[in-house]
Amino acid sequence: MQSYRTLLKTHFPELKLINRGKVRDLYGIPNHPDKLLFVATDRISAYDVIMSEGIPGKGRVLTAMSLFWFDFFSDISNHLITADVSAYPEECQKYVDTLNGRSMLVKKAHVLPFECIVRGRWTGSYWNAYKKASIQKTESPLVSFKEICGFRFSTDIKENDLIEPPLFTPSTKAEYGQHDENISIDYMKTIIGEERVKKVSQMATSLFERAAKYALTKGIVIADTKFELGEIEGEIVLIDEVLTPDSSRFWPKEHVKRGVTPPSFDKQFLRDYLISINAKGQNPPPELPREVIEKTAQKYEEAHMLLTR
Repeated sequence: MQSYRTLLKTHFPELKLINRGKVRDLYGIPNHPDKLLFVATDRISAYDVIMSEGIPGKGRVLTAMSLFWFDFFSDISNHLITADVSAYPEECQKYVDTLNGRSMLVKKAHVLPFECIVRGRWTGSYWNAYKKASIQKTESPLVSFKEICGFRFSTDIKENDLIEPPLFTPSTKAEYGQHDENISIDYMKTIIGEERVKKVSQMATSLFERAAKYALTKGIVIADTKFELGEIEGEIVLIDEVLTPDSSRFWPKEHVKRGVTPPSFDKQFLRDYLISINAKGQNPPPELPREVIEKTAQKYEEAHMLLTR
C-alpha cells in the first residue's frame, strides 16, 4: 500500500466543497460569493481513471507552473486573485498549512463548456483520429485527403510532424470516467456563437505560439496543450491550470524525430506503464509500483525546473 507523502483529498469543514475533480478540489468561501478556492492535490489520472496512489509534490508543481504562466501572460486577463495564503479570507486561515504552495484564490468565472486544445505536433488523440480517418478523393483523381472534424489534411503526415500554424481543436468536457470528444468549429459555433469562437480560437492559438517559442529557448517542444477559458463580466479570461504536465505534452527538443515517439516530461510515462501491463482504462486501477510513482514525480519536477528557471 501507499506510504508516500501525498495529499489525495482535502477536508475543510468550514468551507463549501463544490467539486472534486481528477486533480483539484474546488471550494466556495462563506461571505465571499465572488471567490473560489482551487486546491491542487497530488492525485493523478490516466485514460480518464484516477489512480489510487498520488504523485509526491505534484500539486505543488502544477500550482507553481500555473502561477509562472499567469505571470508570463500578464497582458492576458485571468481569474487569479492571489496564491499568497496570508492574503486569503479569514475563513481559510486555519487550513493554510495544507493550502500553502498548492492553492489559488480566484475570481468566480463562467467556464466555457469546451476544452480549448491547441496542437503543434501530430500526436495523441488527433494523431489516432488521423490514422483511422479514411482517404477521400477530390474532384481531381490525383488529389486525396483525410478529414477530421471539418479540417482537411494531406495523406502523407507522419507522427510528430509539425502542425504549422498550430491548430485549435476543441473538444467536449466529459464527466469523470467518460472521454472528451473532438468536435468541429462549426458545432462549437452553434453553442457559444461565431464571435466568441473566433475570440477563443485566436486567444488559445496566440497563447500557444508564445509559450512554444519561449519553451524552445529552454530546450522543450510543446507538442500540444489544453487551455481552460471562462468569462468574467463578458470578458474571456484564462482560468484553472496553464501549461502544466497534466494539460500539456512537453518533449526534449533534441529527441523529437519524425515518426518516433520521444520521451516526455509529463504523465506519458504513467500512460506507457499502464499500456505495458494491459491496464489502459482499467477501473479500479492497478496498484502503481514505487518506481513508476517516483519516475512520474521526477518528470513533473523536471518540466517545472526546465521551463520556469
